[in-house]
Amino acid sequence: MREELSQSVERKVDELVALTRDLIAFPTINPPGEAYRPCAEFIGERLKRKGFSVEYVRGESTPGDSDRYPRINVICRYEGRGPGPCVHFNSHIDVVEVGYGWTVDPFAGVVKDGKVFGRGACDMKGGLASSIIAAESLIECFPEFCGAIEISGTVDEESGGLGGVAYLARHGYFSKPRVDHVIIPEPLHKDQVCLGHRGVWWSEIETRGSIAHGSMPFLGDSAIRHMSAFLNVLENELYPALSKKQTQMPVIPPGARSSTLNINSLHGGQDEGHDGLPSPCVADSCRIILDRRFLIEEPLEDVKQEIVEILENLRKTRRNFEYELKDLLEVLPVMAEKDSPVARAVAGGIKDVLQKDASYVVSPGTYDQKHITRLGHLHDCIAYGPGKLEMAHRPDEFVGIEDLVDSAKVMALAAYSLLTEPDARPITRTLSDHVYS
Repeated sequence: MREELSQSVERKVDELVALTRDLIAFPTINPPGEAYRPCAEFIGERLKRKGFSVEYVRGESTPGDSDRYPRINVICRYEGRGPGPCVHFNSHIDVVEVGYGWTVDPFAGVVKDGKVFGRGACDMKGGLASSIIAAESLIECFPEFCGAIEISGTVDEESGGLGGVAYLARHGYFSKPRVDHVIIPEPLHKDQVCLGHRGVWWSEIETRGSIAHGSMPFLGDSAIRHMSAFLNVLENELYPALSKKQTQMPVIPPGARSSTLNINSLHGGQDEGHDGLPSPCVADSCRIILDRRFLIEEPLEDVKQEIVEILENLRKTRRNFEYELKDLLEVLPVMAEKDSPVARAVAGGIKDVLQKDASYVVSPGTYDQKHITRLGHLHDCIAYGPGKLEMAHRPDEFVGIEDLVDSAKVMALAAYSLLTEPDARPITRTLSDHVYS
């Protein structure tokens, strides 16, 4: 049966490439959430023709949801011939902005040099296409299986997943008894099983000043200069301290095994999004968005306190320093056990297809495993998919055709194992539960 599954995928190479290109053609840019509905309906219509039941679920009242940009998710389910476990492949359909530096049309799905190029090719429409081909091959080769296969295309992962997997998890779509095992085809390399991810804390800091004429700045108080003082402390004190923090989590790439901090955006003074020159004014407000990625060894309270202590010290030592700190997003690290059923099944597929032992890694950034584990309370969840993580969000993003095919084989074999092997019993814990219990 395993050889038959691999051969079935091989016969579908052209179909797999075409499907990847078709998915790339939907410009599902988030924000604001373009083309979610037509992309979801494309997936649903395809799988409906293959015998799946199809449900569309809107993430109503979640951030960004509106009649113009509805958060439309699609969940497709194929029932086997009898009761058994459910294997779910979850992929997000949203992609990030295109950005500068492309040499090909980012939504044309250009095929050259054994690769498919386009925004989302790697992250993660290639993985979605591979999972669909894997499921279809399994149904074709093993129509008598017991249990169920689900495939979902969900939204907003790039902005936290609140209108997608988080919404669905709160409504029981990622919990037992409906689902037992979840594979998320994120691009973590085709020979690696991703067990989880680091934690994240997004925050907004606003410093305040007093507006005045730009020719007489001494009559005002520049919020930008106050923010500069904060940035100076980050640069000279916090960044060096973070680089010394190391984790035992097998995070890739190696640079992400330290704590990291990124300044996502900085806005100060008058808005320049208009024609003409801005007025000459001292800035009375300056805002910054911080993206702090932290390790399983770091309590979230300590992560926040590092920033609060810097701000409070500036309040005490710098004249007229005032600030406001807002939490935007917080996610604890998560890491599944590598001997869990789904991790073992995927590792077995890697061994069969690639003739090598799988390695186990952790993602530097979060993905929707966080919601499945913490909201759905389903712990048998890992990420595995085609593509190189380093290509995500880059210009001329691509996924290798060979990687698409190999990953589809691995996913088909893993699903077969989970549906047929009696020892594929779900677990009820993760390492992060031990740390944060």
